[in-house]
Amino acid sequence: MLSITLRQLEYAVAVGRTESMTLAAETLHVSQPALSVALAQLEAQIGQPLFLRRPGGPMRPTPHGRRFLDEAERILGSLTRLATGTAAQDAPVVLGCFEDLAPMVLAPLIAAARARDIGLTPVVAGFEGLADGLAQGRIDLALTYDLGLDDSVAREEVARVHPHAILAPDHPLAAQPTLNLKDLANEPLILADQGLSVSHMRALFTRAGLSPRIAHRTASLDLMRSFAANGLGIGLSYTRPAPVISYDGRPIVTRSLTGTGPGEPVVLARPEGLPLSPTAEVISTLIRLCPLAV
Repeated sequence: MLSITLRQLEYAVAVGRTESMTLAAETLHVSQPALSVALAQLEAQIGQPLFLRRPGGPMRPTPHGRRFLDEAERILGSLTRLATGTAAQDAPVVLGCFEDLAPMVLAPLIAAARARDIGLTPVVAGFEGLADGLAQGRIDLALTYDLGLDDSVAREEVARVHPHAILAPDHPLAAQPTLNLKDLANEPLILADQGLSVSHMRALFTRAGLSPRIAHRTASLDLMRSFAANGLGIGLSYTRPAPVISYDGRPIVTRSLTGTGPGEPVVLARPEGLPLSPTAEVISTLIRLCPLAV
C-alpha cells in the first residue's frame, strides 16, 4: 500500500522545477541529504525513478516522472486552494429559483454570470425544495417568494408584486380595466397547485370575508394560463410573464387586482449567518440590479 506524503510530493516538485537537488534544498530550506533521502523513498514507493541522474548534469524528469510531477503539482495546487479557501470561492454558485420565476429570470442571470466568467449552477424547485436546499447547504442563494422560509434563512426583498387575474378575452370581466376579489368570488378559479401558493391565495379571499370557488388546480403556471385562455375559469397568479398568449397559442388578458394588500415580496434568500463567496456576492448584485419582470 502506498504511503506517499505531501512533503515527498513537495520535494519532488521542487526538484522538477529547479532540475537540481542543491537548488531545490535551498528553495525548501532543508538539507540536501534530507531531500535526497525523501526523494529516494518516494521513488521506492512508486517503483520507478522520477529523474534521470547524470553526473554534473541537470536532473531531468523521466517520461513517467514528467507525468507524475504534473499530477503532483495539480494535487498540491488543489490542496493549497482548499487550505486558503480559494477553492470554495472559485466553485460555481448554486442558485435556486422558484419554478414560476425561473422562465423569466434564470436565463438572463446565467448569461450575465457567463459574461463575467462566473460559474452558475441553477436549481429550479418549489417552495419546499428551495427551503430544504438552503437549510441543508446545497443552495448558496435562492430567488423566490417569501413563503416556506424559516428563521434559519436570511432574506432580502428585491421586488414586490401584486396578484393579477388571467382571463380569456371574451370573458365578461375582461372588459373591466381592473378587478377586485369580490368580482371573482363567484367565478370558477384556477390556481397553481403549489401547496403554499394555494393556501396563500385562499387567504386573500378569507381576509376579505369571501369564499373562493376553486375549479382547477394546475401543475404549472403555463397550464393555468392555458386553462384560462380556453374559458375554463379565471387564473390567479403573482408571477406575470410577458406574453399575451397561452402556451397553446390562445390569446389571454391580465387584469390587476385591487384591495389585496401590500403585495408579495420576491426575496433573495441565503442561509443565515454564512458569508457569501465573492462570486456569490457578484450574483447577488446582478439580481439586485436587473429588474425582475414579474
